[in-house]
Amino acid sequence: MRRDLITDAAIQLVAEQGMRGLTHRAVDRRAGLPEGSTSAYFRTRKALIEGFVERLADQERLDVVPDPDDVAGSIARTLDSWLVERNRTLARYSAMLEATHHPELKSIMVHSPREQATAIAKMLGHQDPERAGAHFTAFLEGLLFYRLVGGGSTVGPAPGTEESVRDLKTAVEKALRP
Repeated sequence: MRRDLITDAAIQLVAEQGMRGLTHRAVDRRAGLPEGSTSAYFRTRKALIEGFVERLADQERLDVVPDPDDVAGSIARTLDSWLVERNRTLARYSAMLEATHHPELKSIMVHSPREQATAIAKMLGHQDPERAGAHFTAFLEGLLFYRLVGGGSTVGPAPGTEESVRDLKTAVEKALRP
């Protein structure tokens, strides 16, 4: 589907060049499409940003499938896969930062796996699953950011290794406790 091709190209551009590298022409070139193709699908830069963020959200929703028998382990494996496939995560963080400077892009901030985190909190018996889901989401975002670009990127286990998954699982288990 051409829309997916365009948004995937936008994700790669933002991951590699930041938000400044995101132009309709650059996306056309990256996607190997005739000039003007991206503009036909996304008339404005804001629409293009919202389009690639929506694509990221759809991909992440498919990635997050907690195993009821190993909730912490399944979440750790998902986080590790996002560290290995870091471009998607870098693009999402770039978009979130852009939204802090442009009020018209605040809709980007709404995306988070919060609904899934709330469902996990309910499954684990938290008294206030909404609040626990919000806290858990914030914890996961911080853990992911720390391992991707913060201090953990230099001292943490290499993404894509069993050691990385074990390390993430230990952290997630601590955060899941009711």
